[in-house]
Amino acid sequence: MDILSNTPPPTTAVDACIEDGFALDSGLRISGAGVLLVGGEAFKWRPWVRDGRKEGTIGAGAAGDDDKGVSSMAGKLQNAKGQWEVDRHVWGILDLAWPKPDLLIVGTGSRTLPLSPQTRADINELGVRIEVQDTRNAAAQYNMLATERGVQQIAAALVPIGWVEGK
Repeated sequence: MDILSNTPPPTTAVDACIEDGFALDSGLRISGAGVLLVGGEAFKWRPWVRDGRKEGTIGAGAAGDDDKGVSSMAGKLQNAKGQWEVDRHVWGILDLAWPKPDLLIVGTGSRTLPLSPQTRADINELGVRIEVQDTRNAAAQYNMLATERGVQQIAAALVPIGWVEGK
């Protein structure tokens, strides 16, 4: 017996993970960026843009359009130990959200990477539990849990599956 058969999926459900972005159930297509799904809303998300760099510029830890107008996903998301590490400011939406989601599902790209202790501490400080997976599985888990428990309790931070460190 399928008790969720009559429950519509949330409009922020991820229909497809594509190389450079995502297609959502609402028809929205996000390209050249990740997606942060919080409280039933979808936000374009570029965690590889670091403090001190303007979004849209190229440089250490930056992403955007190069001099020829070509969109790129360039920057770093791994520290020297191979752990997934982002600046605290990338969680700004979670800091503002009320009520806070119970669980944040992090999709780290084409493969699962461990979170750095600092990134884990930054998220835990917000009062949110964390689940880390590769992006395809993270998107599937978000879809299932957001349908079961509601979009207010589940959030997702997903990096495109085509993300390549430093390129």
